[in-house]
Amino acid sequence: MHAVPIPSIESGTGRLNIANGAAVLHGFALDDASALLEAVEAVRVAAPFRHLVTPGGHTMSVAMTNCGSLGWVSDRKGYRYAPLDPESGKPWPALPRIFETLAERAAAELGFSGYRPECCLINHYLPGTRLSLHQDRDEKDGVAPIVSVSLGLPATFLWGGFERSDKTTRIPLSHGDVVVWGGPSRMRFHGVAPVRDGEHPATGRCRINLTFRKVM
Repeated sequence: MHAVPIPSIESGTGRLNIANGAAVLHGFALDDASALLEAVEAVRVAAPFRHLVTPGGHTMSVAMTNCGSLGWVSDRKGYRYAPLDPESGKPWPALPRIFETLAERAAAELGFSGYRPECCLINHYLPGTRLSLHQDRDEKDGVAPIVSVSLGLPATFLWGGFERSDKTTRIPLSHGDVVVWGGPSRMRFHGVAPVRDGEHPATGRCRINLTFRKVM
């Protein structure tokens, strides 16, 4: 898959181009937000949110769960994808159709046609929680895009370079915004600054993030 070259910093209503193969699609998921949150609740019932432990023994502040044919997991053994929920021993809930459709449409906006994610990692942020700078590097496919959907409380997305020490750009994200990065930008460092306290009519005192990944 090949991304459409991005010649400008900003192009088109609601779209902020941040690098070649990467853009923020402001409000892209707004029309589907209620249905997306209903689907998140169904996944949560089948596979509850949990705080994973890193290989170094640190408990992550952000709670998470998965849906799809694979789920991202972490423990003292390392980071990896697994077909079964380690807490229940059952397969992860299937990707809701509305998840698949939204991820496909968002990827296509940047020229990544035929996008078929195998995993949706769902993160649950409370005020004060954050996601440190990192690369998504546990996937065998290092070209297909990451599609990240923001729901609920606003957040600040940290967009970096190809080294952890590179300067980061702080990008405000609101309810319904979608960030897509792939191709030449696929391995950039990224993260989320501590979420500010607040109340959102759709989610209450939390932020929900859907991160779609093509693993194989």
